[in-house]
Amino acid sequence: MKNDSLVTVPVPPTLGLVLAGGLARRMGGGEKARIEIGGVTILDRVLATLSAQCIGLIINANGDPERFADTGLTVVPDNVPDFAGPLAGILAGLDWLAAANNGVEWMVSVPVDCPFLPDDLVERLHRARRQMGAGVRLACARSGEWRHPVVGLWPLALREDLRKALVEEGLRKVELWTARHGIAIADWPAQPIDPFFNVNTPEDAAHATRIALQHTGG
Repeated sequence: MKNDSLVTVPVPPTLGLVLAGGLARRMGGGEKARIEIGGVTILDRVLATLSAQCIGLIINANGDPERFADTGLTVVPDNVPDFAGPLAGILAGLDWLAAANNGVEWMVSVPVDCPFLPDDLVERLHRARRQMGAGVRLACARSGEWRHPVVGLWPLALREDLRKALVEEGLRKVELWTARHGIAIADWPAQPIDPFFNVNTPEDAAHATRIALQHTGG
């Protein structure tokens, strides 16, 4: 009998979306993306990890897009008013993907404040989705006991359903919307490094720097 766990299935072409639309209040309103962890900004760490797994990257951010001009990436703002949260950023990314009309049907999202993202994120999200069966089109990451709703895989096919939930229903919580469609969970260990450790405070940034120096050589 063939062991399915040993069968390699190609990962569908997947767009990467970096969610940088937050207001960073706990960092004093500064740009979290530019915090250096072990001498490298969080943004550069995120882009380096994700670019190796995706057919292209875009950034979701509100305000002046020129602050990301050095990345050379397209910046897409929310198209739902009043800072509607990460679902609005995800919709903006899906809208951009639809307009690109390039045949890509999948998008993965990550927050800009996770400096230790795994190298196999996209592959394992797709694998988790497949293992749940054809009826499940969403997947998100979990490390230890913590689920990370915005580290997720999103199909272009659900774009209009998401727009309806945001615009007509005023839905804001990621997990409420994903629960409607069913969602697969891809698991990672939280030790020795939680791959989804996020930097929200100056203390988090200091801790992340210690992690980088101890476990990754910077």
